[in-house]
Amino acid sequence: MASVSAPAQAAPTSTATLQRGIVKMVLSGCAIIVRGQPRGGPPPERQINLSNIRAGAMARRAAQGQPDTKDTPDEPWAFQAREFLRKKLIGKEVCFTVEIRTALGREYGMVYLGKDTTGENIAESLVNEGLATVRREGIRGNNPEQARLCELEDQAKSSKKGMWTEGGGTHTIRDLKYTIENPRNFVDSLHQKPINAIIEHVRDGSVVRALLLPDYYLVTVMLSGIKCPTFKREADGTETPEPFAAEAKFFTESRLLQRDVQIILESCPNQIILGTILHPNGNITELLLKEGFARCVDWSMAVYTQGAEKLRAAERSAKERKVRIWKDYVAPTANLDQKDRQFVAKVMQVVNADAMVVKLNSGEYKTIHLSSIRPPRIEGEEKNKDKDKRFRPLYDIPYMFEAREFLRKKLIGKKVNVTVDYIRAATGPGEGTPAFPERTCATVTIGGINIAEALVSKGLATVIRYRQDDDQRSSHYDELLAAEARAIKNGKGLHSKKEVPIHRVADISGETQKAKQFLPFLQRAGRSEAVVEYVFSGSRLKLYMPKETCLITFLLAGIECPRSSRNLPGGMQVAEPFSDEAMLFTKELVLQREVEVEVESMDKAGNFIGWLHIEGVNLSVALVENALSKVHFTAERSAYYKTLVSAEEACRQRKEKIWANYEEKPVEEVVHLSEEKERVANYRPVYVTEITDTLHFYTQDVETGGQLESLMETMRAEIAAQPPVEGSYSARRGDYCISKFADGEWYRARVEKVESPAKVHVFYIDYGNREVVSSTRLAPMPPAFSTRTLPAQATEYAFAFILIPQDEDARADVVDCVVRDIQNSQCLLNVEYSGATCPFVTIQFGDTKDDVGLGLVKEGLVMVDVRKEKHLQKMVTEYLNSQESAKSARLNIWRYGDFRADDADEFGYSR
Repeated sequence: MASVSAPAQAAPTSTATLQRGIVKMVLSGCAIIVRGQPRGGPPPERQINLSNIRAGAMARRAAQGQPDTKDTPDEPWAFQAREFLRKKLIGKEVCFTVEIRTALGREYGMVYLGKDTTGENIAESLVNEGLATVRREGIRGNNPEQARLCELEDQAKSSKKGMWTEGGGTHTIRDLKYTIENPRNFVDSLHQKPINAIIEHVRDGSVVRALLLPDYYLVTVMLSGIKCPTFKREADGTETPEPFAAEAKFFTESRLLQRDVQIILESCPNQIILGTILHPNGNITELLLKEGFARCVDWSMAVYTQGAEKLRAAERSAKERKVRIWKDYVAPTANLDQKDRQFVAKVMQVVNADAMVVKLNSGEYKTIHLSSIRPPRIEGEEKNKDKDKRFRPLYDIPYMFEAREFLRKKLIGKKVNVTVDYIRAATGPGEGTPAFPERTCATVTIGGINIAEALVSKGLATVIRYRQDDDQRSSHYDELLAAEARAIKNGKGLHSKKEVPIHRVADISGETQKAKQFLPFLQRAGRSEAVVEYVFSGSRLKLYMPKETCLITFLLAGIECPRSSRNLPGGMQVAEPFSDEAMLFTKELVLQREVEVEVESMDKAGNFIGWLHIEGVNLSVALVENALSKVHFTAERSAYYKTLVSAEEACRQRKEKIWANYEEKPVEEVVHLSEEKERVANYRPVYVTEITDTLHFYTQDVETGGQLESLMETMRAEIAAQPPVEGSYSARRGDYCISKFADGEWYRARVEKVESPAKVHVFYIDYGNREVVSSTRLAPMPPAFSTRTLPAQATEYAFAFILIPQDEDARADVVDCVVRDIQNSQCLLNVEYSGATCPFVTIQFGDTKDDVGLGLVKEGLVMVDVRKEKHLQKMVTEYLNSQESAKSARLNIWRYGDFRADDADEFGYSR
C-alpha cells in the first residue's frame, strides 16, 4: 500500500509529540502498523504513514464477488521496499512523531528505530537504498529533514541503487498465485519437507495466510492437531469472538505475523491445507496448547508430524493449571484419590474383549474396561439371522474369541499397571440400546505395553470416536488411532478382506447322549488339555476342550465340596457354609487358566467326573488341604486317595473352616457297636402306591399322608382359580412340574425325558408311577407347592432276601401276585440293608403282620438271596427253610425240581 500526497485540507499537528510502540506489521514500503503494550488483552494499534516519501504499491487481489475487478500486481520495487522494512522493524520498538492527521484520520509522521530520535530514520534509510522516492511538491525550503531526503535521493540516483538501476524494475514484480488448482497434489509433492514462508495474515490463533517462497504461493494454512477459539461471522457481516479468540489471535500475531518461518504442509483433507509452522523460538502449536489458547483436535492430530504426544502433554498441562479456555475444567478423575487413579492389580478374569476383573492389593475385586476401544461386535441383522440357534457372543461374533484369547494368554494371573482415565456414568435403557452400569475405564499396561493399543494393532478391537468436547477418553488416544490406522493399512483382523474365522464349538453340558458318546474318547486320552471357562462352585466347572472344540461340565472327583446357593425348580437352594470360599479359591486358582484333566466317568446328567491339574497341583487335593472340602468315599479306588485322606486328617486335627465344629467320636463306641450289632426290627406304617415290573415298589409314609392331601387340595384349588395356559409350558429334562393325570386331576411330577412336545416322559413324585403325556397336559409347578414345601412323598424300595426269576412269565406271576396283595394298601415296612439304587426291606401285611416276601418264597414264586451279614442270619435261615418246603412241594418255579444247575441259563434263571 503506497502513501499518497496529503490532501489540501490536512493540517500539521500543533506539536509533534514523540510516541513509542512496537511494529506489528509492515503494510508497504511507506506504511506500518504500530501497537502498544498488552494490558489484560490485545493492545491498541495505529497505522503510521511515512511523511514526504512514496514507495511502490503492493499487489492487491480482485474483490471477491465483483467480476469487473481484476488482480492488481506489485509496482516495481514495492515488495523489496516492504521486505526491507519488514526485516528491519517487525517486533522492534520504534518511536515516532505524527506531523499530519487528515480529516479521515490517516496519520503521517517520522519513524525512528529505537527509543528516541537518535535512532535510525526509517524514511531516510528507504530513500538511501533507492526503495522510495521523495515527494518534492510539498517541500518547504526551511525544513532540514526534507532537504536531507532530497540529498539522499540524489545520492541513490547517482549510485544507481534500487529503482534507479538501469533496465527498470520489472524483474522485481512477484508472480503471485492466490489459488492452487489441486491443493492435495501440491501438498503431496512437497513430501512433508519444510518450506520457507512469510506469515502474511493471522485469521485466528490457529489459521494463518502464508506466502510460500520462492514461488510466491499465497495459501491459507490451518495448524495440524489443534483448534483455537474463532470469530463467528453474523448475518449482518459483523464478527463475534468466542471466549479468548482475540487473545489467541494476538498470541499468534505477536510471534509469527510477518516473521520468516518454515512450514511443513502435512495434509489436505477437503481442500483445507494442514501444516505445522516451525520458528527458531519454538513450535506455535505446542505453545498455544500450553497457554490454554487451543484444544487438541482428533481428526487432524493424526497428520501432525512432530509427535502427537507432545500436543496431548501440552494440553494436559493447561488443563491442570486451568488456564484460559480451561478455567472451568474438571478432570474426569478429579473425584478419585491418587491410589484409585493409579494402581497395580492382578488380572483374574477377561470379560469378552474389552474388560477384565482385577484383584487389588486390598483383596477387593474390580471390573476394569479398556479406555476408548470397542470389542468386535455383530450387526443386528446378522445376530437375528439364525433365531433357532442360541446366540453365544464369544464364539458367534467374528474375532471375539481371538480377542479374548489374546488378552487371556497375555494377562491372566499377571500383575498389570492400571491408570484410570475416566468413569463412564451408568445409562438407562433407551430405544434399541441396553442399560449399562457405571464403568471404570482405564489404560492397562504390562511390561510397558499398552494392552488396548496391542489389541487394536492386531485388528481385534476398534477405537471409539468422540465429540470434540468429550474429554472422557484414553490418555493414549492418539496411539490407539495410529494403531488402528496401521491395522487397517495391513488388513489385520476385523479389517481383513479374508473370510472371518468361524468357531464351531459344541456345548455338550447336560446333553447326556452326546456325553455318553464322548466319554470313551476322553477316558482313553488320559490327560487332556482344557481351559476353565466358568466356575459354578468349588468343584463344578465349565471347561473348553481346544482339541475337541467343545464345552463340557466337569465335576471334581474324590471330594465333597460345600454346595453353593442355586436356583432350583422348587425354589432357591441355600448355600452351605464355606461354599463361597471354596468357589473363590477355585476361581483364583484355575479360572481362564490352561489346565489338564483326567476324565474317569460321568453322572446321569451328562456331567464328566475326574481330576483337574494346574501347574502340578491337583485341585481336589488343594481344596481338601485348605479345609474347603471333604474326601468322598469314591476316592478310595483312586491313586490320590492317600494324599486326600492325610490332607483331610491334618485339617480335621487343626479344626479349620469346614472342620471347625468337628468332634472326634470315641473309638470304643465304634468297636462296641460293630461287635454287638443285631438286626433292628422297627416296622413303620406305609401306604404302597406303585409296584414296578422289576418288583421294586413305591410307598408313602402314613404319618405325612395328611400333609400331602392338604397340599394337593390347596394346589388344585389354586389351579382351578387360575388355570395354566394350555401349551405354554416348555418341558425340560429334570424340571419339576405339574401333570394332569387320566382322572383329570393335577399331580406333582418330574420330567424324565422329552422325545417331542407330544411325548414327554414324567414321573409322579408323590406316587411313583410313570406316564408318557403331551406337553399340553403339563404346567410349571407353583413355588408354594414345590419340594421345599413338602418333599417328594414316593420312596422306592426293593424286597430283601429274595431273587426274582429272570423268566418273563415267572416274573409276571410274581408281580401280579404282589400287586394283588399289597398295592394301594397300608402295610408295615422295615429297612434291612441298603442297596445301590434303593434300600432293601421286609414288608408285612397291615392286618395279619405276615411277611409278604416270606410268603412269596413259601409259594415257590421266588428264590432266597443268601446274605452273609451275621445279624441277618436268623432271617436268612427262616427264608431258606421256607424255600426247602416249597421245593419239596414242587410249587411254581420248583415244579421241575431244583433247576439251579450248570444249565440253569437254558431255563431263564441264574443264581
